[in-house]
Amino acid sequence: MKNFHKRLVSAILIGAVLGIFCILGVGIRLGFSGNEWYLFGMWYNRVLMGILIGLAGSWKIVTGKENRTKNAVVRGLILGVIVTSAVLFSTSFKDLPSWGAGIVYGVIIDIGATHLSE
Repeated sequence: MKNFHKRLVSAILIGAVLGIFCILGVGIRLGFSGNEWYLFGMWYNRVLMGILIGLAGSWKIVTGKENRTKNAVVRGLILGVIVTSAVLFSTSFKDLPSWGAGIVYGVIIDIGATHLSE
């Protein structure tokens, strides 16, 4: 149970930090003024991604103890696509850079949370 909590907290914190990078990236591309709610939504999406990935630690897609990192990559990729697609759909497919970043962030969050919870 200790590793579960450690994984969940790690994933949420990594998601929150990566969300700050999203705020900066989107803010530079679209402007900070007048986009405050969208920027908050980007950060919140990354935090939700962290929560979901943190909760999914027991999901085995690639089996075998030696494949823990491969499993984290595939699981993070799948969950990153699912969660960040909300941004893509809500912008009528106009914010492709944020969608791509979200996929990469899903992988980063899962790998980080997997290794930090050991």
